[in-house]
Amino acid sequence: MDDRLLMAAILLLPLFGRSVLSRFWQLAWGARWLFLSLFVILAWGGIGEAAWNGPMAPSREGLLDASAHVGRLLMALLAVAVLREWMSTTDLLTGIHRLLEPMRRCGLDSDRGLVRLLLVLNYIETMPKPRDWRMLLDVPASSNSEVFQLVDQPLAVRDYLIIALALVGAVPLLYLVQG
Repeated sequence: MDDRLLMAAILLLPLFGRSVLSRFWQLAWGARWLFLSLFVILAWGGIGEAAWNGPMAPSREGLLDASAHVGRLLMALLAVAVLREWMSTTDLLTGIHRLLEPMRRCGLDSDRGLVRLLLVLNYIETMPKPRDWRMLLDVPASSNSEVFQLVDQPLAVRDYLIIALALVGAVPLLYLVQG
């Protein structure tokens, strides 16, 4: 993605509303060590001209690459925050299941992937904030069995129109990025 498009997308964050922003910041704060690690590895591991004079200077190209990757990860987290805020868990799972359905032909078990995604999303939202990291290793005294419902409904005409509009809207972006 072009850096200007990425910056424009980040500047549009306030338009999503306070609840989406709150969820987004919560996700971003939870991934702060991933951001830092990604930035350090790419900035100091990139080959190119030094950003400043000094023995431990990152490369300019590495800094640009690191910033772009961190921005892309922020956009992915924003998409997750928007989807989690604006859709029920059942609708989100149904949509992901429907989108992954064609991957069965390639040997991907979409049901297993969907269950794993659901478990991760559920764990992230229900995980207590430990004061000591060793609390995370403790096995809970009792296990709660939860049931998640997946409504298997075919795509409606409206869904096909939205997919078509998204594809038509993505074509000019691809030309902008290449140009």
